[in-house]
Amino acid sequence: MTADRVLRTYLTLVVVSTGASSMIWGINTLFLLDAGLSIGKTFAANAFFTAGMVLFEVPTGVVADTVGRRTSYLLGTATLIGTTLLYLVLWQTHAPFVLWAVVSMLLGLGFTFFSGATEAWLVDGLHATGYDGSLDAAFAKGQMASGIAMMGGSIGGGVLAQLTNLGTPYAVRALLLMATFVVAWRSMRDIGFTPAPRVSVRGEMAGIVRASLRHGLLNRRVRWVMLAGPFTAGVSVYGFYAAQPYLLELYGHTGSYAIAGLSAGIVAGAQIAGGASASYVSRLIHDRIGILIGAIVASGVVIAVMGVVTSFGVALVLLMVWGTLFAAMSPVRQAYLNSHIPSAQRATVLSFDSLLGSAGGVVIQPTLGRSADVWGYGPAYLVSAGIQALAVPFLGLARRKSVERTAGQPLALRA
Repeated sequence: MTADRVLRTYLTLVVVSTGASSMIWGINTLFLLDAGLSIGKTFAANAFFTAGMVLFEVPTGVVADTVGRRTSYLLGTATLIGTTLLYLVLWQTHAPFVLWAVVSMLLGLGFTFFSGATEAWLVDGLHATGYDGSLDAAFAKGQMASGIAMMGGSIGGGVLAQLTNLGTPYAVRALLLMATFVVAWRSMRDIGFTPAPRVSVRGEMAGIVRASLRHGLLNRRVRWVMLAGPFTAGVSVYGFYAAQPYLLELYGHTGSYAIAGLSAGIVAGAQIAGGASASYVSRLIHDRIGILIGAIVASGVVIAVMGVVTSFGVALVLLMVWGTLFAAMSPVRQAYLNSHIPSAQRATVLSFDSLLGSAGGVVIQPTLGRSADVWGYGPAYLVSAGIQALAVPFLGLARRKSVERTAGQPLALRA
């Protein structure tokens, strides 16, 4: 397999999986509210989703690093199919919150099979096939492909809900995920990766934890970037899902599901723009940590302004700007982490990084959901901006450590 084919396969998987998953992203908050949950319980359900990611990140990391990235991806797809159908059943029966919490945690399990494994599959495959491009560019292409698929899926899901009901996009999502499983089964092969020998589950998990600490939190080049993740990850999830009811509130028609889908589509469009600009920005500015700090500060200002505007059109534009900044930041962060993680532990450390982000979401999402319950969506966006700003000092430490390490190297190694 050539490097071009590895990249095409990765982009195909991104498109089919994102297109399927995003069918519900534009209306998920409205779906939960329609099922009888309050605003606070809606974001608490999302918090249980992220709690599931925290609990299952390490065990599923074992699968990716010892059995294979492809196996991990297929298991994730199968799990998402089942949990999507369970969500539909809970909505139809107006189930109690405890069941939403359980199924949301299982939904998190599905996504933990993806986290780290897909990126690691791409990077290993590119390295094994002699890829001579930059990782920033490869991840940026994935970002743009994901944005295009998300735009089509989220807008389509919103329109479908408008024409039928809020449950139909979930049924369609399950069918599309089945197609995703078939595509991955036929086209995804582990390349440039040798599965680690298995001794025992406990021993494997202990090794995973040790590798995560050694190459993650104990690695001075990536430690502070990983610790900044919980603040941005929790805010990004709230910012996206709260936009659905908030924009409908500003629009004046809370039953316009197509508008909610459009809001998610706008974020997808911003993701395309952000992905397209990421490699260009990286060529102009070689300081990846500096790019991350600038994007976080700028997006924090934008999300704070979103909390005080009263115009639907202005809020829509601000949502697009916020999404663009976050999307431009993602490939840069991915490339930075991957450049400092050994291949054998890549999926493990990336999963651990995702775990830290999810852990932040477990606390931040219900906090912001409760804030919206008490004060409204706008003030909760102001709180979001303050929480996100807490990531900046950590990135400042990462930048200082990076500069210190570079300054201590011989000139030949800095080139």
